[in-house]
Amino acid sequence: MQATVDDAVIGQWWETRPEANVILATGRVFDVLDVSAVAGAKALAQMDVDGVETGPVAVQGTERMLFFVLTRGAPDDEDEWWSCGLDASPDPSMQAAAVRWHCRDSYVLAPPSRFGSGHDVRWVREPSGRALPDGLRLLEYLVDACEQES
Repeated sequence: MQATVDDAVIGQWWETRPEANVILATGRVFDVLDVSAVAGAKALAQMDVDGVETGPVAVQGTERMLFFVLTRGAPDDEDEWWSCGLDASPDPSMQAAAVRWHCRDSYVLAPPSRFGSGHDVRWVREPSGRALPDGLRLLEYLVDACEQES
C-alpha cells in the first residue's frame, strides 16, 4: 500500500519483506505491451529469427507475457499524456488475444511477484541495462502473433 522511488526505503522494505510484490507504474519511463503468453512466445521467436532486440520480457503465470518498451513520450505539459484506456485495475486473467498497451494510469506486477491466485511473475528476458526498444517496432510482431492465435 506504500510507494516510493527512494532507493534506501526500497532497500529497507526488501530486507524486511523479501516476498512482497513489486508493482510498477507505467507511462512515465516505460510502457508495457501485454499479450497472451501463446502470442507472446510466437512473437518472441519471430523477433529472435529477425534479430530484433526485445528488451525485458516477463511472463505472468501461463497466461500473459509483458514486453517492456520505451514510453511513447514524456511531454513537458502534463495534460499531453496519453492515458491508458484499460480498466482501473488490469485483469491478469484476461484471455483475449488482443494487445494491451499499459501506459499512463496503469501498472504491471514485476518479477518476482505473485498474484493472490498463486500465479507468479518471472523474467523471460531480464533487464540488461540497454535502452528499451520502441514499442511500435515490437507492436507489429505482437499484432501478427495475436492474429495468428485468434
